[in-house]
Amino acid sequence: MSCGNEFVETLKKIGYPKSDNLNGEDFDWLFETVENKPFLEWFCRNVNEQHVLTEKELQAFSTLQKSGQPILEEQALDEVLKTCKTSDLKTSTLEGIELEKLETELQALQKLKNLKIQRRNKFQLIASANSHRSLQLNAKEEEVTKNLKESQGFLNAVNTKITNQLQDLIDGVGKLTSFFGCSETKQGTTPPPPVFLSQLALEKYLSQEGQSTVALTLYTKKHFFPGIQELVESSNEENFQLFDIQTPSICDDDANESHEERRLEMARLQLAYVCAQHQLIQLKANKCSLQSCIKWAEENLQTLASKAIGKEDLEAKISSFSSEILKLEEQIAQLNNKTLPAVVKENAQLLNMPVVKGDFDLQLAKQDYYTSRQELVLNQLIKQKASFELLQLAYEIELRKHRDTHRQLESLTQELSQSNSVLHQRLEMLADPSISQQTHPRNTIDTKDCSTHRLYQLLEGEDKKQELFRTYEGLEEVAQKLKQNVSSVRDQLAIAAQEHSLFLSKLNNGVDMLYDTLYRGGNQLWLSDQELKEQFHQVDSHLKKLNHLLMDILSNVKAKRRILATDKLCQMERELYVYFFKDKEYLKNIVEKLEHQLKITTIGLED
Repeated sequence: MSCGNEFVETLKKIGYPKSDNLNGEDFDWLFETVENKPFLEWFCRNVNEQHVLTEKELQAFSTLQKSGQPILEEQALDEVLKTCKTSDLKTSTLEGIELEKLETELQALQKLKNLKIQRRNKFQLIASANSHRSLQLNAKEEEVTKNLKESQGFLNAVNTKITNQLQDLIDGVGKLTSFFGCSETKQGTTPPPPVFLSQLALEKYLSQEGQSTVALTLYTKKHFFPGIQELVESSNEENFQLFDIQTPSICDDDANESHEERRLEMARLQLAYVCAQHQLIQLKANKCSLQSCIKWAEENLQTLASKAIGKEDLEAKISSFSSEILKLEEQIAQLNNKTLPAVVKENAQLLNMPVVKGDFDLQLAKQDYYTSRQELVLNQLIKQKASFELLQLAYEIELRKHRDTHRQLESLTQELSQSNSVLHQRLEMLADPSISQQTHPRNTIDTKDCSTHRLYQLLEGEDKKQELFRTYEGLEEVAQKLKQNVSSVRDQLAIAAQEHSLFLSKLNNGVDMLYDTLYRGGNQLWLSDQELKEQFHQVDSHLKKLNHLLMDILSNVKAKRRILATDKLCQMERELYVYFFKDKEYLKNIVEKLEHQLKITTIGLED
């Protein structure tokens, strides 16, 4: 029960009006404050209906207040009660012995009262401690119940999720088994629709293909005769030529008869054409001769009628005309015997061109008809072959997919078996009584708990000495230290990131300044600067001066070295300078020795 509900129940006990309409959850916020919580808890535990005044007592108190008489409170009321007790004792008609007995009883009762007061105080302290402990336990119980509810909710959610996933897995496995399972179905149940191409029945398709094949063979037998292939293959350019009637054709035995008949027919046609042309030419020649004779006779008659010709002239003309006639008759005979038969023969040979052309046109039409029918048959055969190849390709693709799924299912079964074995090992490990939950939790880590020891070792490090007993408190301390180290490292990383950002900003500023100096606010690069040129020239001149100075110093040093190599006095002077700068005591001793020698030499000279 919550604190608000206890407060409402207490109000109901003391008879507070409209307490039934109150909701305990609305008063939970009062117990959250530290100041109100102890008083409200005391109120809920100690106050009852005996602490409530009746209506008569309230009316008497109200009449007393209305009367205006003073009302005694606290210390004044205690003093009045004491005076009332003393007056009652004085006015009592008891005897002295009874008074002594009463005094002794009063003392005993006072002692008993003091003892009970002490006990009450002790019990109050114990009760307050117990109440405080109970409050702490209630708070812990609320936290534990809250955590338990959260963990139960989380576990329920995880459980429902796992159950849903398992149900989906079961449904998927059921569908998969129905796909790959046998085709036997129970009585009264409709078989499931086919999913794979291999489950489809191909009898109808094969029967249709067989019917189409039979119809195609009948069609080919109906529209094609047995020798069509040889005829089509023999229809090349060599056969589309004129053949000579006199020369026998070199062909096969089957084609000789038809060719012979055609040759004889063409020979008869040519002979009839030659005779007809000969007669026609003779008739045309006779006609032309008659027309020319008539024309000549008419012309001569006109000339005879107009002029009188002599007999001698007439005989001369007749003789000339007769000689011309003889020449013409010779030419005509030559034409009839030589030229005309050759020309007629050539024309007769050209006569068979339309016949041969018509025959070949008929053969071409037949060939086109047979090729169109062949194309129809070929298209049908290509469609049939394409359908067979497509079906074969679909079967191969489905077979490859089945192999892939089989391989995946095998790997899945292996993984499931491995996970199942790992799960059994974990269950066996959890079933171990040493790992099971104990009634009294131990502070030290069990030696069999390898994972916790390994975690402790990882957190502690390998440099420290191994302790005899490792405790969970030590593990918590090590984890706390690791947490502090991680926070410090994060702070250092943040500081380093800030420094890095500052360095990058400075670097960017330097790059911008360099860009401004090199480009001077434009897009053209300035590789030379007047100030820099002047400074470089100054540096170059200084370097040249320094070089000259160095060369002078080197020449001076070389000259001094030559002098030192030849002059011993300069060598001694140099050694004295060296001693002066490095060893002054040694120089002092040398000077004293020289002075002493000088004194000796001066004394010797004086003597």
